[in-house]
Amino acid sequence: MNSSQLKKTDSKVYNLIKQEETRQEDKLSLIPSENYFSPSVREAVGSVLMHKYSEGNIGQRYYEGNQFIDEIETLAKDRAKKLFKLPKDWDVNIQALSGSNANLAVYMGVLKPNATIMSMYLYDGGHLSHGWSYEPKSKKGTDTKEPKVEGMVYLGGKRKVNISSRLFNIVQYKTNPESFLFDYDALLEVAQKYKPDILITGGTAYPRNIDYKRMKEIASSVGALYMTDIAHEAGLVAGGAVPSPVGIADIVTMTTHKTLRSGRGAIILAHKDLILKINKGVLPGVQGGPFNNNIAGICVGLGEALKPEFKIYAKQIVLNAQALGTELTALGFDLVSGGTDKHLLLINIQNKGIFGKKAARALNVAGIVVNMNTMPYDKRSPVDPSAIRIGTPFVTTRGMKEPQMKIIANLISRAIDAVTPFASLEFEEFEKQVAKLSEIKKINSEVKELCSKFPLAK
Repeated sequence: MNSSQLKKTDSKVYNLIKQEETRQEDKLSLIPSENYFSPSVREAVGSVLMHKYSEGNIGQRYYEGNQFIDEIETLAKDRAKKLFKLPKDWDVNIQALSGSNANLAVYMGVLKPNATIMSMYLYDGGHLSHGWSYEPKSKKGTDTKEPKVEGMVYLGGKRKVNISSRLFNIVQYKTNPESFLFDYDALLEVAQKYKPDILITGGTAYPRNIDYKRMKEIASSVGALYMTDIAHEAGLVAGGAVPSPVGIADIVTMTTHKTLRSGRGAIILAHKDLILKINKGVLPGVQGGPFNNNIAGICVGLGEALKPEFKIYAKQIVLNAQALGTELTALGFDLVSGGTDKHLLLINIQNKGIFGKKAARALNVAGIVVNMNTMPYDKRSPVDPSAIRIGTPFVTTRGMKEPQMKIIANLISRAIDAVTPFASLEFEEFEKQVAKLSEIKKINSEVKELCSKFPLAK
C-alpha cells in the first residue's frame, strides 16, 4: 500500500490496513470466495472515479459530466462480451454492486411479486440471495431447528432472512441423499409440480459441474426462465477450465472478485430483451448510482483475464483443488461428493472428531484460513455446521502448484489432529488451548515460511 498521505492524516486506519496486508501475506487464504487483485486493479478502484455520480446507462445519464465514465463502462462491457463469448443478441449489465444485488435486480426486472423461484437448498450449497428462510426455535437461542424437508423439496420457514424470500414464493430443491449431487430427474419432478417462473442453479458450496443444458430443458418444460449464478466459477468459465452456461441459460449472474480476480462487483449477462428489463431492475429497482471506480477495476481485471496467461491460471486453480482433494482424501478426510470439478472442496470434518466452527478457528490460528460451512443433509446449525469449505484461487494467484497443495494438505491434517483432543471444550476455552499448542505454533511458522516463497504482488 502506497499511502503516505493516509499515514500522516489517519495513522490508526493506516496501521490497521498494514496489519491486514501482513495477515494476507503471511497466511494461506483457502476461502474459495477470496482472491488477490493485481496492483493495476487496486489502482483503478482507488482512483478519482469514486467521486462521480452516474445514475443511468451509457449515453442516458441523469447527471452531466459522464463522458469518460461512459467510455470506461463501454470498455468494460465490451471486454465482458469478448471474454465470455457472448452471442450477438446478448448484452451486459455491469452496474450491480454485488452478486446479491445482481440477483435481486434480475428478480425485480423479470418477475412479478409473489412469483415462484425454484433454487438450490442452502444447506446443500445454495445461496441466501436465492431465497432462504427457516423455522426459528421456539425458545431463545441462535441455532435453528433442523429444517423440515419433504423428499427433495424444501418450502422454507417463517423467518424470511433474505429479501428474496420476503418478496417471492421460494421452492428449494435438494441434492441426492447418497451422492450429494444434482438428481436431474428429481428436479424435473419438482419443477413440474411447483411450476416456477424462474429456475436457478449455482451457489457457494457445490463442488461439481452443473449440466446447464439439462437444467435449461427442465426450465423450458415448465415455461420458466433459467438463471445460473456463476459467482464462484466466473473465472474458471472465462478461462475455459469448466463448461460455460452462456448461450444456454437465459440469464447468467456473477461476482467479479472470486476466481475472476477483477475487483469487487457483479456482472449480469442475458439476451438483449432481458437486459433491458434487468437494467431497470438495477436502477431504479434496487440501487442508485453505480460505483464507477469498481467498474474501472472490473474493466482492468477483465483485460487481464483476456490475456493467454489467465487461461493457464484458471486451469491451475482446478488442478490445485483436485491435487489438494486427492491428498486430503489420502489423509482420511471425507470430501463431500468425493472430490471436485472446480476450485472448491467441501469437507465433512465430523470423522475427525471435530465440527466446522472449531476446525476453522483452529486452522486460522495455525495460519490457514478456511470457513465453516453446512453440507448436504447436515444435522447441525449454520452457526456451527459439520463441514469446512476450502478453495484454491488465492494460493494459485500466489503461484503455488501441485507440490504446494501436498504440503498444505499435510499442514491441515497436522493441525486438525493436534486440536481434536480439545474439541469437547466450550468454544472460548478451546481457543485458549489451541493458542498454547506447540504444534499449532510450529505449523504457523511453517505456513509463513511457505508464503514467503510465494510473495504477493505489491
